[in-house]
Amino acid sequence: MEEKFRFIEVALTDRRQHQRFRSLQSVQPIDAVQIQRQGKILINFSSNDYLGLSKHPALIAAAQHYTEKYGTGSTASRLVTGTYEIHQQLEAKLAAACGYEAALLFNSGFQANATILPALLDRQSLVLCDRLVHNSLIQGILTSGCRFIRYAHNDLTQLETELQKAAQKSYSRLLIVTETVFSMDGDRSDVSALVQLADRYQAILYLDDAHALGVLGSKGMGLAAHQGVDIVIGTFGKAFGAFGAFVACSQIMRDYLVNCCPGFIYTTALPPAVIGAIDATLTLMPTLEAQREALMQQAETLRQQLNAIGLDTGQSSTQIIPIHLGPEEQALQLAKTLETEGILAVAIRPPTVAKGTSRIRLALSSQHTPNHCDFLIQSIDRWHQSRFSVSPQNS
Repeated sequence: MEEKFRFIEVALTDRRQHQRFRSLQSVQPIDAVQIQRQGKILINFSSNDYLGLSKHPALIAAAQHYTEKYGTGSTASRLVTGTYEIHQQLEAKLAAACGYEAALLFNSGFQANATILPALLDRQSLVLCDRLVHNSLIQGILTSGCRFIRYAHNDLTQLETELQKAAQKSYSRLLIVTETVFSMDGDRSDVSALVQLADRYQAILYLDDAHALGVLGSKGMGLAAHQGVDIVIGTFGKAFGAFGAFVACSQIMRDYLVNCCPGFIYTTALPPAVIGAIDATLTLMPTLEAQREALMQQAETLRQQLNAIGLDTGQSSTQIIPIHLGPEEQALQLAKTLETEGILAVAIRPPTVAKGTSRIRLALSSQHTPNHCDFLIQSIDRWHQSRFSVSPQNS
């Protein structure tokens, strides 16, 4: 390797030595909860398709219809010729469904967080963010060059202490940044308490609602909907079964982002097929209450079963259930064992999570059957018990 690229070799060698090296593995989706990988059919417990809508016929039909009517691409940025009537109609529907004056579409949740936050902040700003927020939020904060403090996970007492300190200083603006459902732990923030703190200290409250949208809240519109949160980020690539993201906010905030957010201004608009699929999901959402209730009940049952066999699921209270294992080797070993039995449950390792907190992150779908979950718990139990078995020659 040329010397100028030596840093690449060093970085990849380090990842391999610490069992953190990653590579892409293609899969072929079969249905909402089954995939085929390397010729083997696996039950998928790692997808964010929480309601199985990515295979729903209504979404597929809408995507096809919009493609036939409007073409395969939007062909330009929103401020040039990329704003079609369907973009504006969808934004109006999203705003109404979430209880806001306005909404604005973005091309992904990562893009939204990484570009909206720098548009809101300057070097004289202060951000108070939960220690476990998603990397996209951290990237947005770092890009702004502002000062930021990470408070202990869901510790609102520490958050208020920091807000009190900030009130004594002259920051240009103050933001509280966190998630409603944490993507790696499956626990929730206290949205109403956060709203009260933000109001008390005149802070802008910015919540990422990605993993709640579709499965929690009134009519499935997330935990931040209708709560008076200043800025809410939702994504369509999870429970909505499609792609893209949006911000729900006031009209003046929308106007500001249209004019001052580079990630919105300088990117091609979402294509018609995606807009059609999102619109179809938005129509379906109010009708899926039974599926949401069944999903939450199945998640609670699985947590109880995992806890009963001695495994730690942390503070999970949603469809995301971590199995905390600690060392990378343990998480990789369980993932490999499950795959041999026909289950895909991906190991999550540093740097995605903190050192010593590697885990299997189970993501349930309303399309998982009780038999799927029974098979999963039996496979995990066998692996767990095998760790403590003693061979005859060593007894």
